[in-house]
Amino acid sequence: MPKYLLIRGARQLLTLRGPAPRRGRQLSELGLIQDGAVLVADDKIHSVGASRRMENLKEARLAEEIDATGKVVMPGFVDSHTHFVFPAPRLDDFERRIAGDSYLETGRKGGGIHATVQALRQTSPRGLESRGLRWLKMFAACGTTTVEGKSGYGLSPASERKTLRVMKRLNGRPLEVVRTFLGAHLPPPEYADLPEEYVTLVTDQMLPEIRRQRLAEFCDVFCDTGAFTLAQSRRILEVARALGLGLKVHADQLSRLGATRLAVELGAVSADHLEQAAEEDLDGLAASGTIATLLPGSVYHLGSGRFAPARQLIERGAAVALATDFNPGTSPTLNMQMILSLASTQMKMTPAEGITAATINGAAALRRANQTGSLEPGKFADLAIFDAGDYREIAYYFGMNLCRLTMRRGKVIWPEIGAKVEEET
Repeated sequence: MPKYLLIRGARQLLTLRGPAPRRGRQLSELGLIQDGAVLVADDKIHSVGASRRMENLKEARLAEEIDATGKVVMPGFVDSHTHFVFPAPRLDDFERRIAGDSYLETGRKGGGIHATVQALRQTSPRGLESRGLRWLKMFAACGTTTVEGKSGYGLSPASERKTLRVMKRLNGRPLEVVRTFLGAHLPPPEYADLPEEYVTLVTDQMLPEIRRQRLAEFCDVFCDTGAFTLAQSRRILEVARALGLGLKVHADQLSRLGATRLAVELGAVSADHLEQAAEEDLDGLAASGTIATLLPGSVYHLGSGRFAPARQLIERGAAVALATDFNPGTSPTLNMQMILSLASTQMKMTPAEGITAATINGAAALRRANQTGSLEPGKFADLAIFDAGDYREIAYYFGMNLCRLTMRRGKVIWPEIGAKVEEET
C-alpha cells in the first residue's frame, strides 16, 4: 500500500502544469490554485487541486499531513547550470576585480579558472565530495531539488573523471545531480601553447572514455575569447553528439564569436549566458529547440552590467531558463531566489516568468521535464514551500531565503529533521 502525504492549505499553489518548455506568454502561466493541496503517494504526485476537494479523497484520509496554510507551494527549483564541485573560493580574484582588474586580466595574473584547476588536481576525491555535499545541502535549503553539475576544473583525463565520479557519488544526497562534461573549459596550463593538441585529447581520449564509463549525460564547451574558438568548439561538440551526449554551450558570454548560432545549428539542448549574443542570432534561437539559459548571477558578481537580453528573447518566442551558474570565480550563489530577483530587476522578467524559467524550463534544459519541474500527477514529488503569501515575494525580497521546506521524491530534505512547517504566533 502506498504511503500518502497531503500538503494542504497553500494560499497559492503553483502547479506549472502544461507544456514544456514554455515560450512567450506561456512563461506567465503558473497554473495557480488558491487554497491548494498536493497529495503525494510514495515518491510521486498522486493528485493536485483545491484543498477542500483533495481532503475528501479516500487516499487523503490515510495520509500524513503538512499544513502549508498561508504559504506558497511550488515545484522545486531546477538549477540547470552549475559548477558546484570545486576545492575553494577564489577570494584573490574577488579582490583583484574590486581593484579594477577584468575577468581576463585576473586570469593572466595567475587567478581565474587555472587557479581552481591547480587546486582541484591536488584535492582528494573525498575532499571534493565533502565540499560538494555541503553545497548540495545548501541548494536544498533554498528550495532546489535538481541541480546540474559540470566538470571543467580538472582539464586532464584523470582529474575530469575524478570530478564526474564525485558527482555520481553525490547523486541523491539529497538532490538529483545531472552530470555534464566540460573538459573544454579552458586549455590547461600545460597546453597553453598547444590548444589544438588539447582539443584532440578531448575528442580522441577524454570523450570516448567518459562515454564508455557513463560518467556524463551532456557535453559543454566554453566558446569564447581566451577559451575555445568556434572551429575548436564545433570539433568537440560534433564528436560528443556522435557519441550520444546531449550538447550545451557556454555561448557569447564575454565576446561575440557566434557560439549561439553554433548551438542552434548543432541542436544543442541549451545555449547558456548569451550576454553578448548578436541581435540576428536571437530569432534563430527563438525558432529552434535550443533553450536560452540565462545566468544573471555571474553578471552581477563580475560587475559587468551587461545582462542577457531576456525580454527580447521572450518576445521573440524563445524558451528561456534561469540558473545560478554557481562557481567559485564568477557566481558564488546557490540561491535561486536571488536569481529570480536579479532576473526581475536587471532583465525585466516578471516574477511569474522567472519562476517558470527556474522550474519547468530548467527541467527541459536537462531533459527532465517529463519527471520534474511542475506539480502534476505522475511526476516526482519535488516541491518547495515558501514563507510568503504571494509568489511575487520570492523575487521581491533579495538576498533572503524564504524557503521553509523542500521535498524531493516525496521525502523532506529540508529541514533535515521533520516535516513540520512552523506557523507564526
